[in-house]
Amino acid sequence: MTSSNPSIVHLDTKAITVLAHPLRSRLLTLLRIHGPATATDLARQLETNTGATSYHLRKLASVGLVEETEDGRGRERPWRAATDFHGWTEHEIANDADAKAASDWLRRYYLRSFVERYEAWLDVEPSWPMAWRDVAGASDFALRLTPSRLAELNADIQALYQRYHELAEGEPAGETDDAQVVQVQIHAFPFEARPR
Repeated sequence: MTSSNPSIVHLDTKAITVLAHPLRSRLLTLLRIHGPATATDLARQLETNTGATSYHLRKLASVGLVEETEDGRGRERPWRAATDFHGWTEHEIANDADAKAASDWLRRYYLRSFVERYEAWLDVEPSWPMAWRDVAGASDFALRLTPSRLAELNADIQALYQRYHELAEGEPAGETDDAQVVQVQIHAFPFEARPR
C-alpha cells in the first residue's frame, strides 16, 4: 500500500465469483500486506506449486484485483495488488445465485481468517513488548441504529481509516521503526439476528 490515497475496487458479480477461492483470496491478502512478489515466492509462502499460483494470479488479474509490475522477467516478474481494498453490496448480487454463494463464502472465509489470525496473536502476545500488549486488543459496542445511520457510521470509520493511512504515509523514515501492519476488523450486524 504505497499510495497516499488508498484505492478501493467495487466488485461486480464476476469478480466476486473469481475471488471466492481459498488460494486466490490468500494470494490477494499476501500481496496487499507484504507488497509485490513473484509467483515462485508466493507459491513457497503458501506451500503450493508455481503453476497453480501463476494460474490463480492470472484469474485475479482478469478482474482487476492484481497486476504484474514492470520489474523482472517471465516467471520472475513480480505481481502486486491493484487496489488496497475491495467491497460489494448485497443488493447488487441478490439475483445472481453464483455471486450470492460466492459472497457468502467470502464473508465466512474472512471471518475464519480473522479468528485464526487473532488466535495466533494471542498465542504469541506474552512475548511482545508491553507497549504493544497494552494497545492491541478487542472490543465491541452495541448501538441502536437504522440502516441509514449504520451507513453513516461505516462512512465515518472509513474516513478515520483514511486519516491514519495518510499519517502513516507521511511519517519520516526512521520514525516508524516500531511500526507493524495492524489489522482492524469491523463487523456490524443486528445483535439479535433472527429471520424476518
